[in-house]
Amino acid sequence: MRGHVAAGQRRRLALGGLGLAVIVLAAWWLGSGTSGDATGVGTLPPATGLSRGSAGRADAAPRSLEGTTPDGNLQMDGAMLPYAELRRLFDYYLSTQGEQSLGAITQTIQRELGQRLQGPALASARRLLDLYLAYKGALVELDSKPDLSGNAVQAIRRRLEALHDLRARYFTDQEAQGLFGQEDAYDRDAVARLEISQDASLSAQQKQQRLAALDAAMPPALRAERDAVHVVTQLEQRVQALRAQGGSDDDIYRLRAQALDAPAAARLAEVDREEAAWAARISHYRQERARILQNQTGAVEREQALAQLRQTLFNEAERPRLVAYE
Repeated sequence: MRGHVAAGQRRRLALGGLGLAVIVLAAWWLGSGTSGDATGVGTLPPATGLSRGSAGRADAAPRSLEGTTPDGNLQMDGAMLPYAELRRLFDYYLSTQGEQSLGAITQTIQRELGQRLQGPALASARRLLDLYLAYKGALVELDSKPDLSGNAVQAIRRRLEALHDLRARYFTDQEAQGLFGQEDAYDRDAVARLEISQDASLSAQQKQQRLAALDAAMPPALRAERDAVHVVTQLEQRVQALRAQGGSDDDIYRLRAQALDAPAAARLAEVDREEAAWAARISHYRQERARILQNQTGAVEREQALAQLRQTLFNEAERPRLVAYE
């Protein structure tokens, strides 16, 4: 399951933002609920954590953001910061990690905040950005915990509880509610649906009745989110079918652009390229690892060679996740 979450996060950013459990449920609906790993690595480099890198510059717009406008409406409502919109802005730029260093991304966000806010609101937003970056960095360690892996409802609940505990270390209740409240509502609904779907004691009719009860109690915003998940899953099923028929990248782009819009199709195409690049790196790593294990007879020399290989091919945020491929 965690593999699908890691892969899904970049697609979520490309498509406008879905909750953790919503992505899990979408993956399950696509029939992929039995795969995944213990560390949050799928076919993409991790999108949950942050790799610091060098400070860098943020002069040129990353390719994945070309033709898009920054997310986040930062209109103030009295003295209250627009927490959810700030998170959308942060994630919009953080989705480009891999194209830019974290330092360059942070500079860009700071500059954007300076253009949109002023006075105490600007200072508070910049403080929130520092906390959010620290929180995202802490997710790297969270992703490495094997007890948070798996597709079962219990594992997903443990993951969500761990996320809530982690957020409490960085944010006040008001900040956490503003940043993650909507996502939490999506997650609770998705977990409830997954729990019903996985309950072997229920008949098909009972499952339908319970799902219908959830539908009846669903707020309009949550229903719109569920409908968005259906659109995404149906679209990706069509993409998979088109690939199986030999469809080209241009064919897939046109399909997505017709179903969504051109900017979203372009961002999803960039995600496809990242997936392919990550898969190629993992394939190369596995080949080199197998060669080292076969040729190095000494335990010390073997571990040194493996450590050098990991350091050469992967950054600090990626290396803890390699256990999933070993």
